Amino acid sequence: MFIKRIHWVQLITLMLIVAAIVGACSTTTISAPEPTKQPPPADAASPESTKAPPPTEEPTTEPIVLVDGLGRNVILQAPAARVISMAPNTTEMLYAVGAGSQVVGRDDFSDYPIEVVDVASIGSTYGALNTEAMIGLEPDLVLAASLHTPEQVQSLEALDITVFYLSNPSDFEGVYEALRLVGVLTGHEDEAIALGEELRTRVDAVVETVAGVDPILVYYEVDGSDQTAPWTTGSNTFQDVLIRSIGGENVAGDLEFWSTISLEELIARDPKVMFFAAGPWVPTTPESVAERPGWGDITAVAMGSVYGIDTNLIDRIGPRLVDALEQMAELLHPDLFE
Repeated sequence: MFIKRIHWVQLITLMLIVAAIVGACSTTTISAPEPTKQPPPADAASPESTKAPPPTEEPTTEPIVLVDGLGRNVILQAPAARVISMAPNTTEMLYAVGAGSQVVGRDDFSDYPIEVVDVASIGSTYGALNTEAMIGLEPDLVLAASLHTPEQVQSLEALDITVFYLSNPSDFEGVYEALRLVGVLTGHEDEAIALGEELRTRVDAVVETVAGVDPILVYYEVDGSDQTAPWTTGSNTFQDVLIRSIGGENVAGDLEFWSTISLEELIARDPKVMFFAAGPWVPTTPESVAERPGWGDITAVAMGSVYGIDTNLIDRIGPRLVDALEQMAELLHPDLFE
């Protein structure tokens, strides 16, 4: 009996232990450890970095807007890469400022520098223009000069061709400015300004050398085909500027532009030095002048002070005018330029 009681006590105790264990299991939550977070790979892009970068703004350039010799606003969106030159002086300016490689067309008379002869010709620009050839060259810009008419410019504008009319400068400051304009139009402004300063230095050197000398009476002959009434140059011409810049006095300074002067008047005014435009198509030589009837009465002819100046230097209003100035100064004042 005692034994049976003990068995029951053990059974009850065992049941109490099991109940305690079950109760504990039902009220305690065991959390699984959180997995350790791994750092993102070094080359993994964050959400911020996956955004497309803002577009890079292209550098903007202001359009080139210049007023030409006809008072027109000429607009280029960028410096001209393909240029047609319609006159020898504008051709020389283009090459002088470093834009020679951009010249795709030129007139028949443009022959300097020598490499320009390999450039396509648009023919003569005296009169009707070869617009078909000009369109075929696809120019960004056409440079016209004072030998062209407003009507010619208008005819090109009607074909949607951009034209800049470059007036002939009336003095050396005008030459420097014309070079700068050509430089701006072609993207060579710095080179053009540097060239202008170099030319100014050379001109100033001549002017300073002859400063204070007594003016020497000079006759410049444009055309002596009619020996009794040759063509000469008066005021408002660049030849007159050259004569005055070298310490000379133009015998025809009271005339305006280009004009004839009678042999009688020329003998009466008696120039001491004579210059004439020399070229392969000009028959005039110092010897032929001495053979003209009555011309021996002129001091310049009698003393042999007759000199030819390359017509391309003195008649093309461009950078080589400075070459003409230096040559004329040395001939007029050989003692000052030894």
